[in-house]
Amino acid sequence: GVLGSGDFARSLAVRLVCSGFKVVVGSRNPKRKASLFPAAAEVTFQAEAVKKADVIFVAIFREHYSTLCDLADVLAGKILVDVSNNTEINHHKESNAEYLASLFPACTVVKGFNVISAWTLQSGARDGNKQVLICSNNQEAKRTIAEIAQVMGFTPVDMGCMSSACEIENIPLRLLPAWKIPIFLALGLFLCFFTYNLIRQVIHPYIREQKNKLYKIPIEVVNTTLPCVSYVMLSLVYLPGVLAACSQLYYGTKYRRFPDWLDQWLQHRKQIGLLSFLCAALHAVYSLCLPMRRSHRYLLIDTAVKQAVEKKMTIWVEEEVWRMEIYISVGIIALGLLSLLAITSLPSIANSLNWREFSFIQ
Repeated sequence: GVLGSGDFARSLAVRLVCSGFKVVVGSRNPKRKASLFPAAAEVTFQAEAVKKADVIFVAIFREHYSTLCDLADVLAGKILVDVSNNTEINHHKESNAEYLASLFPACTVVKGFNVISAWTLQSGARDGNKQVLICSNNQEAKRTIAEIAQVMGFTPVDMGCMSSACEIENIPLRLLPAWKIPIFLALGLFLCFFTYNLIRQVIHPYIREQKNKLYKIPIEVVNTTLPCVSYVMLSLVYLPGVLAACSQLYYGTKYRRFPDWLDQWLQHRKQIGLLSFLCAALHAVYSLCLPMRRSHRYLLIDTAVKQAVEKKMTIWVEEEVWRMEIYISVGIIALGLLSLLAITSLPSIANSLNWREFSFIQ
């Protein structure tokens, strides 16, 4: 059974029908909403839907839970699956699932499917690797919902008792929690190196020689900054491992817990490495765009004019030519190796490698 007729309720009904379940939808306006659901799903009034189902997905907002109180007698003994989320983290003192359980003490409430979007439900087996987090105080009810999730093509994850519901409801509201520290670290390094390069390439020439080189800021200064950030971030990926090894050697055991700052550092290595790759890739793109700038064309023309005035046949410098050729060649190889590290850091790729293969690539 599905109570509700919103986007999530419709997507849930579609996925359940496609997975072979018999679905009955409870709506306050069944005639008007029937066309929105698959033909195989029965759309009726909420009271009728509740009578025909043993497992009921409550796909309505928390504010409307009280409207179901008239159905308390019919709902008694049934499994209610709370799929709701809040608009803010810890918006209420108790989780939505706990609130639902307090309204219907004769029912078994299971928290689940709230981390799955309506789009994921509609996209079918292509997103079958998505995890469904489940928690409840009733083991049998959790097992039932886990079996339903597996048939639908998802991977159920048991998160324990109902007290975990608040944490599960906060997950969809968090914005890249594992990326905040690495991003701030990368921005801080970028700002430091950008300031240094700005002083060196723009401000210093202006003060000493009165040359206006502000045009360098959007491309050249940024392009000089990106590789600096990239190789410092890359070094920060492997440095905590060295510090951890030194700590273990110093204390003579690998079972002693690392300090919190080192532990956090170790946990953010993948994100730091991927940001290092991003900076390196941007540096490559910026470098390819250098000859496209209008300022570069003007400088080429100025050089050609000076060469003609001075009646020079060529300004070829063998050492500079070889230096640049080798520099670009090594840079391409380095970017390729860094790309390999970045690709193998992705969970879908890393999970397909055994430990020896991963260590070999590192």
